[in-house]
Amino acid sequence: MDDAKTKSEFDRIREKDMPFGHVMMLLLQEHDYEVAHALTRDYCLQSVAYDTCKACMEFLYMNGYFQDLKVLVDKNKHSKQRSNQQWAEVYDMIIDRRMKRQPSHILLQRLNRFETSEPNLTCLIELTKLSIYYDQNKFGKIGNLLEIQSELFGQVNDPFLLTSFDLRLYQLLFIYYWVRNELIMARKYAFRALNETNSVSTKAALHTNLGLTYTFDTYTQGMYHFKEALKIAHTYELKNVQHSVRQKNIPFFSAHFKRVDDIETDDPSEQAHIEIAKGNYSKAIKILEQVPLDSPFKLYYMGLAKRDETLLMQSYNEFINVRSDYFFSRLPLNALKSMNKS
Repeated sequence: MDDAKTKSEFDRIREKDMPFGHVMMLLLQEHDYEVAHALTRDYCLQSVAYDTCKACMEFLYMNGYFQDLKVLVDKNKHSKQRSNQQWAEVYDMIIDRRMKRQPSHILLQRLNRFETSEPNLTCLIELTKLSIYYDQNKFGKIGNLLEIQSELFGQVNDPFLLTSFDLRLYQLLFIYYWVRNELIMARKYAFRALNETNSVSTKAALHTNLGLTYTFDTYTQGMYHFKEALKIAHTYELKNVQHSVRQKNIPFFSAHFKRVDDIETDDPSEQAHIEIAKGNYSKAIKILEQVPLDSPFKLYYMGLAKRDETLLMQSYNEFINVRSDYFFSRLPLNALKSMNKS
């Protein structure tokens, strides 16, 4: 669509003075998904209505358009409306978190000091805090939201924002129940999120993590989700997703199930994991001696390679005490049980 037609279409939309969610639905009715999505993105950058700008920032964030979001944040920082300035400030912190431009504890302090009487903005702030707790592996904090969820979300009065906030919550609850080893609940929220989102990057991430939830179940089901993530990543040129799934997730999963024929990776710790699956323990140890054992996974690999109960117990304690991860803590725990039987 050329610029003149786009301008004419946006002028028609503005004349109707529609809420942002209705704009999205109208564009989806009149165009195929990719064209409608591109038009929505352009509309966000050209929007001048104060309330629409807030929803637009959420749309750009949830779809991974961080450069566009930064443009809109800077624009709203200079708004005449104090409310828009505040929304811009919160999204600026969200960008800081995403780009790792500030330590997480500093961002939490800023968010805790933030004062607003707007229910929509309060909800955004609380969800942002939870995302930071996720970064810090403080998964127990996510459970705290369950106690205030209905009250907090019940006050959100914008249908588009409510849908987007619900999606954020589903993603967080997926992780929360996953690390608590409550897989039926975890997958329920993952599939809810898949059904709610149009973001290709979100879909790819959900499929990747869903694949990992089958680490102690079935190889076939886990690989199905990794392949779905790769399909999306290939179609939409998500290079980071392709690299992560091919070089980390699939090698980890395949080595765990000892199905490593034709599996290669550029990640040293997963190279060692593959050698362990092949029974090449000395080679695995040599690889792991060249990398810092700075994660419970690497400690687990070294413990497997050396058949060292102390390292496996250290790995288990880090999964539980540092990450609150009761799911992957089963890796060293199962290895210890197996060693004690033999």
